[in-house]
Amino acid sequence: MQGLYDTDKRKLLSILAHGSIFFSGLLVSVIVPAAILFAVEDPVVKQNAKEALNFHFNVWLYGILLIPLSFITFGLAGGIWFLVHWGLTIWAISQCLSNPNQGVHYPFIFRLL
Repeated sequence: MQGLYDTDKRKLLSILAHGSIFFSGLLVSVIVPAAILFAVEDPVVKQNAKEALNFHFNVWLYGILLIPLSFITFGLAGGIWFLVHWGLTIWAISQCLSNPNQGVHYPFIFRLL
């Protein structure tokens, strides 16, 4: 079943789904993985799109929780989360490039989908 799908297309769509988090300041960034989830039949790309959507929700949740804490810690809490969420996104993209036939699972997130 894995051989039926184009590997380059799989990589591109998976990277687009995960990379959309770089534009998470714009609330429309969640549209990219959602559109990929509903438009594509490839099960690995669908899994990556679902995981990217879950990661979006987690980034927003933790952002809401850490913004008030950042005022108390002089920005340290928000800065650490910023580095973690960008680092996890870069890690997910590298996983998609190195093993395109397997979906990526972010550690330490809540999965709503």
